[in-house]
Amino acid sequence: NYNNPVFAFFVGSGNKLGEPVPIEKAHEHIFGMVLMNDWSARDIQAWEYVPLGPFLGKNFGTTISPWVVPMEALTPFVEANAVQDPQPLPYLQHQDPYTFNINLFVSIKGEGMREAATICKSNFKYMYWTMKQQLAHHTVNGCNVRPGDLLASGTISGPDPESFGSMLELSWRGSKVIDLGGGESRTFLKDGDEVTITGYCEGRGYRVGFGQCQGKILPALQQ
Repeated sequence: NYNNPVFAFFVGSGNKLGEPVPIEKAHEHIFGMVLMNDWSARDIQAWEYVPLGPFLGKNFGTTISPWVVPMEALTPFVEANAVQDPQPLPYLQHQDPYTFNINLFVSIKGEGMREAATICKSNFKYMYWTMKQQLAHHTVNGCNVRPGDLLASGTISGPDPESFGSMLELSWRGSKVIDLGGGESRTFLKDGDEVTITGYCEGRGYRVGFGQCQGKILPALQQ
């Protein structure tokens, strides 16, 4: 198993079935953001990935942070969008900035460890697609969303090895050992491991945080 640290947003106002949300108005439907741990069972995923893609390897557990941060609180931390090449189709194009400078950290604490070890330092600004594009694409075929629906980003990986957002990347598919200190190391998670994701925006003398997105790996139930 491993976590995929991502951000997710809650839909505020929805749209009617058959009426896509245009990119120009997508922000009007996005209420706020949370941290999310999109847990992955890599052994199951590897078996079913071809031809099904992520399926049962993804649907067994999801963890989110306790605080929903409204988009208004994140506005001071807006950043320029990623340069997209090739240029997206017209229904996905928007010039207004809609990505955010949100620091992201992932740590692991095994049962035998006194302190958690930070294994990832990343940032939401590394995302290639914006939330506006995600919502516009999700509804372009007329799919309706409702207040409270939750849509997650992809794994947030930056340009440097320490910013790789997936343990599959950090361990290079299990071929590289990740040192956690104190004689502990991992390639994949073990039973008893506790994973904590934290994130915050930082202004002058203040922070806007999401709380801890925390989960613990428990042994499989015996049938």
